Amino acid sequence: MGKDVIIACDFDSKEKTLAFLDRFTEEKPFVKIGMELYYAEGPSIVKEIKARGHKIFLDLKLHDIPNTVKKSMAVLSRLDVDMTNLHAAGTIDMMKAALEGLTREDGTRPLLIAVTQLTSTSEERMQNELLINASINDTIVKYADNAKKAGLDGVVCSPLEAGMVKSACGKEFMTVTPGVRFADGEIGDQVRVTTPAKAKEIGSDYIVVGRPITASEDPVAAYRRCCNEFIG
Repeated sequence: MGKDVIIACDFDSKEKTLAFLDRFTEEKPFVKIGMELYYAEGPSIVKEIKARGHKIFLDLKLHDIPNTVKKSMAVLSRLDVDMTNLHAAGTIDMMKAALEGLTREDGTRPLLIAVTQLTSTSEERMQNELLINASINDTIVKYADNAKKAGLDGVVCSPLEAGMVKSACGKEFMTVTPGVRFADGEIGDQVRVTTPAKAKEIGSDYIVVGRPITASEDPVAAYRRCCNEFIG
């Protein structure tokens, strides 16, 4: 159950994270470790959660010159995570370098995906503040196509764009989608959101769900609800 539902463990300490995961006595959810937790606890928290039997999406969104990203990905590859990511805005060369750094001597590597546009970014902000004159949909599809050309496994996009990414890049190209909320929940600071069931219908392969689960009075029940809605 729930292999395609990733819980965003956006906590600021090891204690809070493990206390949260301890509530799951039957399941071993796929978890996302983001900047907040990684910067607070470092690589040791990744190793500890992995040792508990969880799959891990290490969400650090690397974005730097190709050589720096290549070397950084080589370090992250040793943590034995299942998925990691970078910003597609770093260009095809950076993404190719990342893939090279992430690939171990035996040819194995975690899945590598690229962030197209953050789910907190609206088209208006993208055009006015980032000076990207194309539509947000065209930008996301172009970034996804660049990621595919670089050899990546897929992209992070909002669930609203998953279908158009699939149309442009093929059904095998993965879509990992945050911005998922229950129909009766708050959307928070994200602006491009939808429900688990709708995300699946549009074309999401994985959904990343944070506060609707982590801030719930009963996180296990919320996780199971999310899985049931996404699986259908």
